[in-house]
Amino acid sequence: MASWRRRHWLAVGITATLAICVLGVLPELAIAKRDEAAVSLVSANLALPPAPERADLEVATLTADEVMNLAMQGEADGWQSATVESGDTLGGLFARLGFSARDLNRALEARQVQEIASKLRPGKRVAFYSGEPGRLDKLLFDNSDLSRVLVHLDETTGVREEILERQLQYRVERATGEIENSLFGAAEQAGLSNVMVLKIARVLGYDIDFAQDLRIGDRFHVVYEQVYDNGEKIRDGDVLAVSFINRGNRYVALRHVHADGKIEYYDQDGRPLRKDFLRTPVDFTRISSRFNLGRRHPILNRVRAHRGVDYAAPTGTPVYAAGAGRVQFRGRQNGYGNTVIIDHGQGHTTLYAHLSRFNNNARAGHRVQQGDVIGYVGMTGLASGPHLHYEFRIKGVHRDPLTVTLPKPEPLKGRALERFRQDTTAVAAQLELLESYRSLAGN
Repeated sequence: MASWRRRHWLAVGITATLAICVLGVLPELAIAKRDEAAVSLVSANLALPPAPERADLEVATLTADEVMNLAMQGEADGWQSATVESGDTLGGLFARLGFSARDLNRALEARQVQEIASKLRPGKRVAFYSGEPGRLDKLLFDNSDLSRVLVHLDETTGVREEILERQLQYRVERATGEIENSLFGAAEQAGLSNVMVLKIARVLGYDIDFAQDLRIGDRFHVVYEQVYDNGEKIRDGDVLAVSFINRGNRYVALRHVHADGKIEYYDQDGRPLRKDFLRTPVDFTRISSRFNLGRRHPILNRVRAHRGVDYAAPTGTPVYAAGAGRVQFRGRQNGYGNTVIIDHGQGHTTLYAHLSRFNNNARAGHRVQQGDVIGYVGMTGLASGPHLHYEFRIKGVHRDPLTVTLPKPEPLKGRALERFRQDTTAVAAQLELLESYRSLAGN
């Protein structure tokens, strides 16, 4: 009987493996037959097991993370959960579930609870445990993608906080598309979120100007992650590999995780994509005004040289330091309004104007790193609408940020290059396979 069971489970395992392989291949083969499709999506989903039925739960057989997942959903004995809605307060959640102001005050003795109370966001879930009706014994909520906080409220021992590691699942997805009207439109048809589009733009933004370089017929192929918790998607993950055909030129980015955990992107030769300066230091909707020494000022109504680029964006959009350097100036500067100037050394400076407010780290004399938030889009000074005015200067001479030549960094060498090859070979092969399917579909 034992031998028969082993053979039975072996057969089930082989059958399941073959089924997964077939399901992974069929969508890809289908792409080659979609000749008229402007954009296609290839997915390699690893199905997660569904949560067990409530009646079948045996807590002793579940992992601690699975128990906490059920508690968070209000599906474990003694637990109930509430989802934060717009305008909610922590006190409102307590009252909604029948807990007293005394319970709230006891919970607020925990530092993590104080923090969540001041940072409640719609959609956040908080779980409550009662050993007896009307008495709050535990509070559970997500601290980050990687951890949860379990607060014990004990009448005898007092309040105690416990940090619990979350066991997230990462699914690898693949998508390919062709621009017919806009990048966002093509990405939406390919199943990509706007967040993922912005991630792709940041990765390739050193080589492609996504504001003015894109053309109808440009193509992209991307391998990326999506992050799940107990079968529920919680966010988009990292871009693992992406290629972009822009004006006939192919640009490739491969993610590489260094031994210290630092993530960087490189081309296929191991040359870093990161340059000394960002082309566009803000996530913008459009360029509202370009570098133009003969531009007529929209407010002053007279010809006045425009020695920078204006990026239109909603008020409050973060503005990033284009490169590492020291904050030379922070304050109000005539028609520029709220302004930050960063000295990057070797005669390079950048200016960011019309900010609605400054970030705390952007104080005069402080060092900032490339990508640090230094302020937020606004329309202070002489501005007809919310936008970032950005200037790039070399030894005091204004240069067009969109066309100035940025130096290429040195590629990886020796052992570092070998580690890069080992880390990216598999995902680079997936990217090339994805491109070959697209090529077959085009033929």
